[in-house]
Amino acid sequence: MSKIEVNKIGPQCGTTLTVGCGAGQTVVADAATVTLGRCGGTVALASGATQTGFGRTGTVDWQTSSIKTATFTPANGEGYFCNTTSGGFTVNLPAGSAGAIVSVQDYNNTFDTHSLTISPNGSEKINGGEGQIVLNTEGEGLTLVYIDGTVGWRSIQDSAFSDVGDAFINATGGTITTSGNDKIHTFTGPGTFTVSAIAACAAQNIVSYMVVAGGGGGTAGGGSEGGGGGGAGGFREVSSPSAPYTASPLDGYPSAPNRVTLTATAYPITVGSGGAGGPGASIPQECGSQGASSIFSTITSAGGGFGGRAGPGSPPASGVAGGNGGSGGGGGTYQGAAGTGNTPSTSPAQGFNGGPGGSGSPGYAGAGGGGATAVGGCGTSTTGGGGGAGATSSINATPTVRAGGGGGGVHPAGNAGAAGPGGGGAGGDGASGTAGTINTGGGAGGGGGSPPNSGATGGSGIVIIRYKFQ
Repeated sequence: MSKIEVNKIGPQCGTTLTVGCGAGQTVVADAATVTLGRCGGTVALASGATQTGFGRTGTVDWQTSSIKTATFTPANGEGYFCNTTSGGFTVNLPAGSAGAIVSVQDYNNTFDTHSLTISPNGSEKINGGEGQIVLNTEGEGLTLVYIDGTVGWRSIQDSAFSDVGDAFINATGGTITTSGNDKIHTFTGPGTFTVSAIAACAAQNIVSYMVVAGGGGGTAGGGSEGGGGGGAGGFREVSSPSAPYTASPLDGYPSAPNRVTLTATAYPITVGSGGAGGPGASIPQECGSQGASSIFSTITSAGGGFGGRAGPGSPPASGVAGGNGGSGGGGGTYQGAAGTGNTPSTSPAQGFNGGPGGSGSPGYAGAGGGGATAVGGCGTSTTGGGGGAGATSSINATPTVRAGGGGGGVHPAGNAGAAGPGGGGAGGDGASGTAGTINTGGGAGGGGGSPPNSGATGGSGIVIIRYKFQ
């Protein structure tokens, strides 16, 4: 066997230097220090070759020259110091691949003042749970390794055991839209709100909602008497801090009876229909009917009260009161009493009283029905009472007024009552009343007299549910 010993192999310019003689042979570099490559060069494995003894051992390369102060996406194999002194921000994890590893660390002990949020890519999981995690402990650090689609990113080093993936509420039912981080379910008719998963954070399971009942029907006019306007359907609302928006003055948070905390179950939704209008008739007039209730979980909003009418006889006896309900119906002519709103009682009130009916000559006017935020107007000898104003809420991401009262009807010699803002219907001036707008809970307008003219139908109600989903 021949053996050649040399101290140095000289440069072979323009050629490839091969050491070894093919398959089955081993090349050993036996020295205290072995240098491969040169500055700016590349050391590469041949196609199909494997390596041992190199690569990662469950650690990352810490990027000490790039302190993070704003939202960013980390690279596989790197660790980052995150400075939240000026405010919290988000780390958007890259798409997971088996073995990927990233780390973050509180730069200057400020996570307890301004937290750092870790957000997975799309629907990927963290520690087997869906959603983000929040690092809010002083000096906290976290290392995550991506395993697979079942577990997702797994924390292998974490100074706070409580940090696991927060699953947000997952639900179906109604017409679904989004606004920012919130999901909105709108029910314009009966349905089911089905919750398949709740949030790990208990506070996020207290949802925002608005429940509006059907408006009351308007009463018919007859002879020289106008019918009373229907009251608006009851209006109940909670704006939870977990899904905030600009709510109406009737926001019932945080009163315990008004809160709805979701569990993983199906919630039947009832959307109340509007009350029917009274058909045209001479004295005694035909009253409308009360609107139907709307229901979500433990929350029930009562239907609006019907409009009142004149009493029987010629001349008519004292007027008949408007019906009680979420908001009260307007009283009938000849001083019919106002219907009582907020019946049954809730706090905040779900609606207001109707107005009292008027009397006199030549016109006899019905009163306006109550609205969610104001009483109905009084009837006079010549003018029907206007419907009470509704309430404005942005729960559906658009400021919308709902639950206005219906206006009172009048003899043609007078002026019919105006519609209450929020879907109420106007009273009739020698004509039938105007219907309440559907899915607003608006009260209907009363009919005008001579000839007998019918009252109108109240507007149907609506149920809207809002919660944080990301």
